[in-house]
Amino acid sequence: MKNILFVCTGNSARSIIAETIINNKYQSQFKGYSAGSKPSEKINNYIKDYLLKKQYDVSNCYPKNFTTFLDSDIIMDYVVTVCNNANEEICPIWPKKNKIIHWDIKDPVISLNKTAKLNDKYKIIEKTYNAINQKIENLINGY
Repeated sequence: MKNILFVCTGNSARSIIAETIINNKYQSQFKGYSAGSKPSEKINNYIKDYLLKKQYDVSNCYPKNFTTFLDSDIIMDYVVTVCNNANEEICPIWPKKNKIIHWDIKDPVISLNKTAKLNDKYKIIEKTYNAINQKIENLINGY
């Protein structure tokens, strides 16, 4: 079993999506975790609703600071930063730099906050979900 930590700034959307995909689709091979450099108080409600509608278990998902994992006994096989901010903030201090992967994925929360239409919000989330899911598939197929 390999451990993967997904890191972004707020740990309320992208990293939560990635953690959830790993723990719901690839749980026999991987254990997913997520964290943020400046974690939000909670998961974005639209992201959480989207994942629940996909029948994903999000009961163990919540925003947390990445330092939780720096001080943890959990050995990460991979650390994936899913935004430029996290990449710039975390990579210089994270141990084992050869295990750091960077994915530049646009923050869906910024776009979600700019639209009031629920249908448009779910299109934004779907686009982000599909991008992350594809990157995870590529990572796993290369594993």
